[in-house]
Amino acid sequence: MSPLATLAYARPAMAAFAAMGVLWGTFAAVLPDLKAMLGVDEAQLGLLIFFTPIAAISAMLVAPAFGAALGRAALPLAVFLMAVAFALPGQASALWVFPLAMACAGAATGLTDVLMNARVAAMETTRGIHLMNLAHAVYSFGYAGAAILTGVMRGAGWGPGTVMAVMAGLGLLCAAMAIEADGRIEGLRKPTDGTAVSLGLVPVIGGGIVLIAFMTENAAENWSALHIEKSLGGSPEQGALGPAALALTMGFARLGGQWLSGRVNPFTLLRVGAVVAAIGALIASQATALGGAYLGFIVMGIGASVLAPTAFSLVGQMSASQARARAVARATLLGYFGYFFGPPLLGVIAGSFGLRSAFVFAACLVGAIFLLAPLLARQRP
Repeated sequence: MSPLATLAYARPAMAAFAAMGVLWGTFAAVLPDLKAMLGVDEAQLGLLIFFTPIAAISAMLVAPAFGAALGRAALPLAVFLMAVAFALPGQASALWVFPLAMACAGAATGLTDVLMNARVAAMETTRGIHLMNLAHAVYSFGYAGAAILTGVMRGAGWGPGTVMAVMAGLGLLCAAMAIEADGRIEGLRKPTDGTAVSLGLVPVIGGGIVLIAFMTENAAENWSALHIEKSLGGSPEQGALGPAALALTMGFARLGGQWLSGRVNPFTLLRVGAVVAAIGALIASQATALGGAYLGFIVMGIGASVLAPTAFSLVGQMSASQARARAVARATLLGYFGYFFGPPLLGVIAGSFGLRSAFVFAACLVGAIFLLAPLLARQRP
């Protein structure tokens, strides 16, 4: 299949990934203004967004039933709900409204996350092509582009309500692009006629790899700016370059992973990615100058970029067709705990032993893939 034909075929799922990247990139970039609008400090803000991941995980549990009930309308509707939900936090004039708005955003994100990964897995097996790295690259580019555009709007004096409403409009456009004539995701609901196939260990092991990948990405996204500013004395502008460089690096690296996925054994790709990510984390942890830190984050992004897409793709390929969607949904749920536990865990390590130790821990964590990859390989039928 030609590149243009591949893009046309994958367009609905790519639109969902783009929407998620745009909306979360906007939120990350506008967070300082939301904090000022609410009049809270960092600790209070953390409490206000505490229910966001809980809502997301709760929604992931019902996502298979949601997808099975709504058929081909499920994914575009989930993206639509996500876009609408992300317009709400900027309109939260009362403090108590903000956590409710963020819970809505988290729940819609959870629905979309499960359905879009399951849809890509179905597309891959239907046509025998690799799409996961491309899909996750679209997310990374959407995240980086939205963060940059949000910065421009903030610089022009736009308030958080206006910024989030405008970017929610882009999310609605993506929802329209996610509509397709034959977008039903088969196998989301467990059969009740006694023909159900056990999911086995594939989604558990694959989900463990995704969890590690997400925690590694999260380490750089959440702590790179702080490391540059606090450990190395960089300015806020220099600190902002850390997560921006990571997002762009991961986007381009995932495009490279898309090309490699059909040419390199996926288990080899997992191991090489883990080694490169660990090296990058160690470089960042030992950096004594800004250039060394940026180099570490770039190398870390290159390695981490292929881990989650490759694991998702393997879960889809190694699961029975009638259980594939449920397997991907379970792996997505397990992987999402990386976003939930990653920031506080690394925060505890950073607070107790320093930011450099947090990146050393990230390097050790990604090394666990060398234990999980062979276990996953042994699950092949």
